[in-house]
Parts: sequence; C-alpha cells; structure tokens
Amino acid sequence: MTAPPRIPFPVVDEVSRHCLQEAEPETVHIEVHLPGHLDHGRLRKAFTEALRRHPRILMREAPGPWYRRRYEWELTDEPDVEAVRFPPPGRDSLEGARGRSLSQAPPLTASPPVRLEVVDDAVTDTAVTDTAVADGGRGTALVLTVNHTALDGPACLRVLATAAEVYGGRDNAPAAPPVRPAEPPQGPPDVPSPWAPPARVAPGTPGRIPGNGQLLTELPLPHRPKGSPYTVNDQLMVATALTVAHWNRERGAARRPLRITMPVDDRPRDAAMPIGNGTRLVDVSFAPDELDSVPMPELLRRTALRTRALKSLPRPQLGHGAALLTAPWAPVACRAALTRALRRAAAPWTSTTLLSNIGRIPYPLDFGEEAGRAHAVWFSAPARMPRGLTFTTASTAGRLHLALRWSRTLLGPGDGAQLRDLFAHHLHTTEATP
Repeated sequence: MTAPPRIPFPVVDEVSRHCLQEAEPETVHIEVHLPGHLDHGRLRKAFTEALRRHPRILMREAPGPWYRRRYEWELTDEPDVEAVRFPPPGRDSLEGARGRSLSQAPPLTASPPVRLEVVDDAVTDTAVTDTAVADGGRGTALVLTVNHTALDGPACLRVLATAAEVYGGRDNAPAAPPVRPAEPPQGPPDVPSPWAPPARVAPGTPGRIPGNGQLLTELPLPHRPKGSPYTVNDQLMVATALTVAHWNRERGAARRPLRITMPVDDRPRDAAMPIGNGTRLVDVSFAPDELDSVPMPELLRRTALRTRALKSLPRPQLGHGAALLTAPWAPVACRAALTRALRRAAAPWTSTTLLSNIGRIPYPLDFGEEAGRAHAVWFSAPARMPRGLTFTTASTAGRLHLALRWSRTLLGPGDGAQLRDLFAHHLHTTEATP
C-alpha cells in the first residue's frame, strides 16, 4: 500500500499552526440561508463529490517526531470523517450550530478540516445575543466551520458552490468580476508611520467566559455615484475606521493612528481556484486627524489611493519576517516557541482591527427547485486578542451581510450591538457626494 502524498505547510498554515490555542480557536464561520429544504442523503453525496473534485481540501496533518523540520499535509482519497451533520431541528438549532462554529474547530488530524451543519426549518431569533441575526423567517441554514490553519472562507465557498451544482444540476459558475477602467499609476500616498503603535479597540463590557462572540446583520448596500474614484470596499474601509474611532473616542481612549488589516485575494473563482489559505494581508492606515476633520469625499479619495497602492505591491502573504520564521532552519517545535514569543512581543504593533470584504458572492449557490438560491451569506473571521474585533462583509441579492466577531475578553453582546449601529451610521455617511 502506497503512502498518501504529502505537501509541506505553506507559510500561513505554519504560522497559524504554531499559535493555536483552545480558548479562541482559529475558525472561519460561513452561513448560507436558502428559502427551501434539502434532501439529506442527496446533500451528503453532493458535498462528498465536491470534496473529491477539489482534492486539496481532503487533507490532514501528517504525524511526525518533534524534531521534524516541517509540518506536512497528508492528502487522502476519501474523507476520514463524515463532514456533513444534521442537528435535530428546533428553535435553538441554528444558535447551537453558530456557537459550535466559533468554539469547536474541526481537527487537523482528520480529513477534511471542515464541518457542514444543515439546520432545517431554521428559526432566527431577532434578539441581540452573542450570535444574533436580524433576518427572521424559516428555511434551511448551512453553517460551515473551517479550520483556518488549513483553509480560508473563499476556498470553502468554492467547494460549496460545486456541491450546489452537483446537488441541483444547475450551473453554479461564478459571475464575471466587474470590469474597472485602467487607472494611471499613483505615487505612494502619505500614511502614518508604521513604527507608531496603532490604536487598540477600547474595552467594552466583557464577560467571564473566554472565546468569541458574534453578531450577524443585514444592511443596504451603500450608494456609490457612477464614476466615483473609490469602490464599495473603500466605503467599507472608511466606515470601519470611523466606527472604531467613534467607539474609542466615547471611551476616552488615547488618540493613535488606526491600522486596519485587509485581506487581498487574487485567485480566480472558477473550478481551478487554488484551495487553501490564498489571501495576502495588507494594512491600511489612518491618522487621527483624518478621521476627525477631513471631508468625506476627500477621506474616500485618500483611502482609495492607499488601497489601490497596497493591492498593486507584490508582497509575501504575511510579510518577509514570516517567510524567514517558517524556513526549515530548525525543528518546528523550536520555531513554534520562537514564533509565539515574537507574536507576544509584537502585540503592541498588531493592527487595530481587520476588515475582510468578500465582496459580491460570485456564485448563485443554486440548489435546485426545492431548496432554491441563497438569499443571504455571512462570513466571520477569527477575532483573537490583541485585535479582539473583526468586521467581515459580503453581498448577496443586493444586500450587504455584515458579521461582527469579537473576543469575549474585550467586548460583550451589548457592545456588539452598539458597534453594529455605529457601523451602519458611518456607512451611510460614506454616500455623501462631492
């Protein structure tokens, strides 16, 4: 019997593996709402077939001695465990699936490191709790939990789109991305010094139980005048910066530059999309005075210059330092200890928060006549300290779906509701025209 093929951990996977902790698991939560219902047996077969069509997702961490120089993924022909689960329907079923998505990461030792929970007759509670969503109604909710050490949200969504195509027999090819006119090259914009420690999100009313809390909501897509020099992503970036600045100002926090991490994903969305962690991270900076006094059109213009410049610069996924740390110059156990120590030392320079804008969901996610098309899709990114707060957005059916996720050692559910309201207010202000 031949041994399964192995591939070394890429940089992002290895750094994440070094820094795993049980209190705040590195999970990506994806939630898809369908108007109808799914046949359990057909869905299980369709999802398993989708895994086979994207074999890079069928992987587990290969065992090895402590002195090994690399972690390796072991690729499997079939799943080791059943990835699709059907919790008993009930009023708390969706709430329970969301809670597990934040607190229980699929193990890396079993293929695939993904869990799909299918909640029938999903009832959404409109009360604001740690995992509230202002959606209401019944239908089917698909709750995917992704171990972020192995995969990111867009890669897992690609697999789900394949499962929808297999299940419903309908084309789920991605829509063409929007075509934007070529822009003249811009010089590097003025930004605050990268050596200045950025602002931290001011503490709210945290609870005693560690882990992540979450709030999901649906908002109108912000209006953007035709021909504007900025994108909806720039509007979301400005709204995020203004929200955190407003929050900190109300709590008397020190005035410091804001630094917002933004994932950039250049992968195609078709069936050839590389599966794994494929985004690179860039930081968008704002000076305190910009968020207090600069007129909105000018703030949007400056933000657009910065995001365009950052997206165009070639850069390793986590920077040059991470590439050096993950080079096999010492056993992984030694490099893991060094990575954790450096992460603690660099905590004051960690960005203020993270905004992950998935953008318009490119796939119909059409499961056929009985189940229908997705009318809402939420993502949420991990929110470990020292950031402690992440904003994740996606748009489906002409609506913006926002997930706020926070560390419970920093914020509580009431704080999440306040931040949601601030974000909605500041996003609306970005609709100002020159």
